[in-house]
Amino acid sequence: MAIMEISVIPLGLGRPSVGDYVAELERYLQKENIPHLLTDMGTLVHGEVSHLLEVARALHELPFNRGVQRVVTHITIDDRRDKEVKLGEKTTAVQARLA
Repeated sequence: MAIMEISVIPLGLGRPSVGDYVAELERYLQKENIPHLLTDMGTLVHGEVSHLLEVARALHELPFNRGVQRVVTHITIDDRRDKEVKLGEKTTAVQARLA
């Protein structure tokens, strides 16, 4: 399993807020029962790499479906194959080191 960080940024909106678009992405992930964690700077998604890439494509398309003409999507995938990884484990490991 891998973890993907994704940020979908619709451009040319004429206003600084993208919250409505972020909410739409969150609704999609919830509806599809995709393990994820919304953060202030993006969304973390957990799954097999092939599925994560499908999710990235679906999320990238959502603003276009609302009439946006330009979208920039940033993804980072951490695919560790020597052990199972889950959302929150990296944070927990660092916190344990700080204790």
